[in-house]
Formats: sequence, structure tokens, C-alpha cells
Amino acid sequence: MRVAGHRAGILKAMSLLVDVLSGAEVAPFIPELARLRMAVFREWPYLYEGSLEYEEHYLAKFLGLPESTLVVVRDGERVVGASTALPLAQAEAEFQEPFVKAGLEPADWYYFGESVLEPAYRGQGLGVAFFRHREARALQLGYRQVTFCAVERPANHPLKPSNYVPLDAFWQRRGFSKRPDLVCQFAWQDLGQPRETPKPLVFWVKAL
Repeated sequence: MRVAGHRAGILKAMSLLVDVLSGAEVAPFIPELARLRMAVFREWPYLYEGSLEYEEHYLAKFLGLPESTLVVVRDGERVVGASTALPLAQAEAEFQEPFVKAGLEPADWYYFGESVLEPAYRGQGLGVAFFRHREARALQLGYRQVTFCAVERPANHPLKPSNYVPLDAFWQRRGFSKRPDLVCQFAWQDLGQPRETPKPLVFWVKAL
């Protein structure tokens, strides 16, 4: 699905191309998406060390998932932002586990993965567009419940920026509710650390 030259009325005087892709359509974008994820996830609160090899392997799984969604934002030929989604039942077991424990069926949920955007393009309405496109895709696929999760870092973490503003208010404006009872543990290697360690991620949910 392509939305060429899409502005949505909320992008402020920016000539951008927004593509909504799925399955094999993702293939040409994998190298640039891997680079973008690596750069953005180094920032607080993820502090992700990562590797391009892992990122490309992670993104390649979308090629075989026809119900996956990738929203790609390009400025000219350069990828400057992206957002992913897929059925929760096809996500990693760690993300399904809290739903199963709570008696919720993962097959009923469409899971919003990461949204990454280069700093120069933030604050222009693209975050709203990411949610809107993924919700539209969920409805198209027959889902009525959507969810995502966000890492919870200690308030006194030494690498927390003094001017950091959490995105909770933004997510609430999108109609999502925080579910502190739905928490998963997912491991990655923090910047400057020798090995992967698990981190808690709390889910947010919305009924479409």
C-alpha cells in the first residue's frame, strides 16, 4: 500500500513521502532501516548498543509476514523515519507472555513495535501519522485492539537527560491507556555494558 506524497494535513510544510508497506515490500528498505534503528535507539531511554547484523535479521522477519506493517518516511531517497506493527501472536514470546498470564488472547491484538525518527523531523506531526496509519492497518486486518510497550528505566538512572519529557501524555492523547499489570522482560545490551540484561517494558492498550 503506497501513500505517495502524503501530507495528511498535519505535516508542516515538509515535502515527504510516506509509504505504508507489508511483507516482501519491506525488502528494499532493510539496510537503511537498520541504520536508522541503530542511531535512534542509542538515545535515552533505550541506550541500545546493538549491531547492524542483528537489526537486519530482525527486520527480515517482516518479509514473511503478510499482516505486518511498515510505515516508512523518506525525504527524497533517504529514509528518515519508520514505524512497525504486526499481530501480537507473531511477535516474540516475551511480548505475548503478559497477555497470556492475564487471560488475554494474543491473537486478538495488533502489536505496534517501534517508531524511530531522525531528530530534525520530530515535532512535525509524524508521530501522530505513525499511529494513525498503523491503526488503519489494524482495522483493515480485522483487529479491534492494539497495544505497544515502552521501557521503564529507574528515575535516578545516571544517563537520564535532565530535560527528558516522557511520552505518556502523547500516548494518552492518542487514546491509549497504560496497563501496569501487563509487563514483559526483554533483554538487550546497553551502551558501554559488556552483555545483555533484561529490562521491564510496560504495555499500553487501546480499543479501536
